[in-house]
Amino acid sequence: MAKYKLTELASVIRSKNSGPYELTFDVIFKDFETFYKVKEAQAINKQNFCEIYGIPESDIFHLVYFDPAKAVKVTIRRPIASGALGETDVYGAQQHAPLMALEIEF
Repeated sequence: MAKYKLTELASVIRSKNSGPYELTFDVIFKDFETFYKVKEAQAINKQNFCEIYGIPESDIFHLVYFDPAKAVKVTIRRPIASGALGETDVYGAQQHAPLMALEIEF
């Protein structure tokens, strides 16, 4: 098995609002071959996502491998509602940064 940084394999790693109480993360791979290897190995999963973000598994609403887009989509509960006092990223567009450091094996 080889180990790769997610930034080496993906052309897009992003986060965004999915309503005021949810965040969605998208990882779109450069090619189908890599996507299918990552999918087969379940290299992005609830356990490693929870470790990265320090959240309980119950805060992950969806983790889906979406074949037509060669992508993984993860939707989580926002720690603070969008626009609420103390919230620092109204659009959720900066929350993907920790995911960029993910190392995966397949």
